[in-house]
Amino acid sequence: MRTVELNRETKETQIKLMLNIDGKGSFSGTSGIGFFDHMLDQIVHHAGISLSVKAVGDLDVDEHHTMEDVAIVLGEALTK
Repeated sequence: MRTVELNRETKETQIKLMLNIDGKGSFSGTSGIGFFDHMLDQIVHHAGISLSVKAVGDLDVDEHHTMEDVAIVLGEALTK
């Protein structure tokens, strides 16, 4: 199976992501941002891949850091 697990830690966030290109369109975990989790779920469902995300971020300051860092790690995972 084509899988990758990546981590990213910054001053604002800690991201752990697992991607399985040969998955079954399932999403698990949370970014802490409900609508963003919904969009990730839709992406993996329609792409037929599986994704697990555990993100901890400074949501009390801004959601931007968490969404940006999850997107960066997801892009890196797809590249690998």
